[in-house]
Amino acid sequence: MSIKNFKLPFVKRPTTVAIVRLSGAIGMSGRGALNDVTLAPVLERAFRRGKPAAVALEINSPGGSPVQSSLIGARIRRLSEELDVPVLAFVEDVAASGGYWLAAAADEIYADESSVLGSIGVISAGFGAHEFLARQGFERRVYTAGQSKSMLDPFRPAQDEDVARLKGVLNDIHTNFIDHVKSRRGDKLDDKTDLFTGEIWLARRAKELGLIDGIGHLKPVLQERFGKKTKVRRYGIKKSVLSRFGMNMTQDAFAAVEERAQFARFGL
Repeated sequence: MSIKNFKLPFVKRPTTVAIVRLSGAIGMSGRGALNDVTLAPVLERAFRRGKPAAVALEINSPGGSPVQSSLIGARIRRLSEELDVPVLAFVEDVAASGGYWLAAAADEIYADESSVLGSIGVISAGFGAHEFLARQGFERRVYTAGQSKSMLDPFRPAQDEDVARLKGVLNDIHTNFIDHVKSRRGDKLDDKTDLFTGEIWLARRAKELGLIDGIGHLKPVLQERFGKKTKVRRYGIKKSVLSRFGMNMTQDAFAAVEERAQFARFGL
């Protein structure tokens, strides 16, 4: 037996909690992107290495892609149930929209008093430039096979039937979001308040509504739950070699602007 693997009998090891940071808009490109592909190996290591007593998620996200939110949340639940490891979420500035989807994947949610939570809704935004093109003398020529192929083309006036189709899609995604929150939060939710209008709340009100379990910060909660000597292991997304040398600067700059705009929706 090597000295490295030697273990003293009857010596109790300190409890270990794995911490995974989920910060930024979900589904973005660029460094540190929050999507299922980049997070999969991070989550696998966090749940499997050294059999942690729990996995803690540090969440600071204004949301983003509903599909990536769902994929990441589902992966967290699969690992938690397969390995019997509880998950605790700790919200920082914001866990809104897809950010709250991730928080709801945890067994318990804690937040700072000034954290922003909720925005359980779906949004689609675009622009219309047909009048600008007409004023400049441009004629747009588009040919399609399939009457809905050019749906919501920003270079032509909005069509009522296109808007109706889009709203149908958004409503279906909203239903999926609602089902996820109800399945995860269950009887904790205030059934006398409509929680699914896209409204946001600060943490104390969110606790009253059953959207979170308590007001608290990561270290004090972990020490109270697992003991003063609790050790933590941090896991995060590693930067690519190109990113480290600044070779993705343009892509990262555009991603940063888009992400900043999403945070700004919540006054952050």
